[in-house]
Amino acid sequence: MVAGAGLLPLSRAAAEGFSKYFELLQRWNAKLNLTAIRSNEEILRRHFLESIFCAQGLPEGVGTLLDFGSGAGFPGIPVALCRPEIQVTLAESQGKKASFLREAVRVLGLSAEVFGRRVEEMAPERRFGVVTLRAVDKMESAISTAAERVGDAGWLVVLASSSSRLPDEFDGSEVRIPWLEHGVVLTGRRMFHVEQLPADLDHSVELDRDPSK
Repeated sequence: MVAGAGLLPLSRAAAEGFSKYFELLQRWNAKLNLTAIRSNEEILRRHFLESIFCAQGLPEGVGTLLDFGSGAGFPGIPVALCRPEIQVTLAESQGKKASFLREAVRVLGLSAEVFGRRVEEMAPERRFGVVTLRAVDKMESAISTAAERVGDAGWLVVLASSSSRLPDEFDGSEVRIPWLEHGVVLTGRRMFHVEQLPADLDHSVELDRDPSK
C-alpha cells in the first residue's frame, strides 16, 4: 500500500511496528473513540499513509519533535517508527487517549515521551526542532500556540486543508497530499525569534535573526 501511494519503502522494523500499531488501534478503538474513521481501508489511507508522507518529508538533521494534540498518535508515532533518530514527544491532554499513547509506546518499544497535559503547561523553555499538528480542534489558534514551541530555525509542519496558513515568521511551502482532494502539508522554517519584552515596552518588537541552527 505504501508503494502504491508513491511513498518510499519502509524498513522491516518500521513495517512490523506499523502492523502492531494497527492491531492495537483496532482493539482500543472498539472501546474508545480514538478516531471517527472506522473503515480499516480509510484508517490506513487517511491516518497511516498521510502520517508516513509527513514523516518521510521531514528535513534531515532534526533531533526533537513535538506532536501537538497527538490524539491516537498521528503523525507522531509514525514519525517515531519511520525516523527513529528523532526524539518524539506526544502531547495529548485527554486522559484516555494519553493512556492509549503510553500503551502504544510500550508495545512498539519506542523511546517517545507522552506528555499528558496541555502544551501550554509545558515548561516555558521547552522548544523543539519540529512541531507537528494534524486534525486538532480550533486549528488556527492551535497553530499559533504550536509556533511558540518551535526552536530557533526550527520547523512547523501542519497537516490540514489548503485554507490553513502558517504564521508570518515561518518561511513556508505547501505540498498537496496526492490521494486526498483537499489535504496538504504546510511546512515552514522559523526565520527569526521574537524576543518577549516587558509590558511597558510594547511599542516596539526587536527581531533577532539567527542565520543557523
